[in-house]
Amino acid sequence: LQDDFWLSEHIAVPYRTFKQRYLVADQYWKKDNGPILFYTGNEGDITWFCNNTGFMWDVAEELEAMLVFAEHRYYGESLPFGNESFSDSKHLNYLTSEQALADFAVLVEYLKSSIAGARHSPVIAIGGSYGGMLAAWFRMKYPHVVVGALAASAPIWQFNDLVPCGTFFSIVTNDFKKSGTGCSESIRNSWNAINHLSSTDAGLQWLSNTFHLCSPLKNLQDAAVLKNWLSETWVNLAMVNYPYKADFLQPLPAWPIQEVCKFLKDPSLSDKALLQNVFRAVNLYYNYTGEASCLDVSQTATKSLGEMGWYYQTCTEMVMPLCTDGVHDMFEPQKWDFDALSEECQRMWGVRPRLSWILSMYGGKNINSHSNIIFSNGGLDPWSAGGVTQNITNSLVAVVIPDGAHHLDLRSRNPLDPKSVQQARALEICLMKQWIETARHSH
Repeated sequence: LQDDFWLSEHIAVPYRTFKQRYLVADQYWKKDNGPILFYTGNEGDITWFCNNTGFMWDVAEELEAMLVFAEHRYYGESLPFGNESFSDSKHLNYLTSEQALADFAVLVEYLKSSIAGARHSPVIAIGGSYGGMLAAWFRMKYPHVVVGALAASAPIWQFNDLVPCGTFFSIVTNDFKKSGTGCSESIRNSWNAINHLSSTDAGLQWLSNTFHLCSPLKNLQDAAVLKNWLSETWVNLAMVNYPYKADFLQPLPAWPIQEVCKFLKDPSLSDKALLQNVFRAVNLYYNYTGEASCLDVSQTATKSLGEMGWYYQTCTEMVMPLCTDGVHDMFEPQKWDFDALSEECQRMWGVRPRLSWILSMYGGKNINSHSNIIFSNGGLDPWSAGGVTQNITNSLVAVVIPDGAHHLDLRSRNPLDPKSVQQARALEICLMKQWIETARHSH
């Protein structure tokens, strides 16, 4: 009877598996239980994160570490249901941060049991942005699997009402304000200029031509899409405001906001003159290489990010309140509207977001019982608004990089790195060495 019961229970829910992609580099690894640096993959193709996390490659030799980059389920090639993965909410049901962490835990156990000499290797989780949140949460939820975590630019407090919803956009604004006179004011004035012009068909046509749009604007909805696209562009520039030429979201010059602000010196220009300058500014972001024949308002970042999956996650558990007031920031006023988000998610996926689930799951600000997590944040990065920027305990450490944008510390060393990021990396390496040492002794 017992066996029959077991069988019927298990036939009802078949044990399904999927292929998860991960990358391994072991050329510097000390075969006898040397450490493993484990990148907790985020919302995109893992090869892209692997190529943009030079810090791990830079420290592998010094720490005699193996590098592992694990792809997050539903992104890149790790699709649980192949092309069906995004077909409906039944298939998407398994796309959660908790499931992703469990995947990572299982993968670490598998690697330690299948690689000779890795059985007692201390594992350190490393990630940036959403990957940084996962690295921190991995250490919180699976402290027996990882000895510590480096969570770079991880906005683990950008939830519910833990932080004000407007700080994010005021940091973006500040980046532009500091990068050139008239810059943030020009952007603030551009919204009304677009509103004036988009009230007539001739104005919409002029906007389409001036911005070299791939598909022309037909109505006010299209004009709203144009404004959203511009807002996202300014946010992305704030995130990738690096001190050297880089190719993270787009190929860009050093300190790109300073370059953009050279076109936005005079906020008092007429609507059309102002918007011609705004076009020159965004063209630097989208067309720095000069290869784009037109600008596509449906595309802001890189093809390597899995936008469909992330959209679903923001519709379920990754609900991050953001708002603008047009006074402390350079954007059009927009209140945080949870109900509108909920309706949109219901319409798109047939799901409703859970506003405070992340707090129930990961503790919100009440995390001082955890240990061995470094939270690093850049002063130029808008996501620092939801980040941990002050020490919580002596082993939950905050590292602030005043001249750093989005997880600058995870990028490769560069001769143009500001001193603040060099010091941050030195501290991160020092703490990681301590964790490795402690793990050795306890073993």
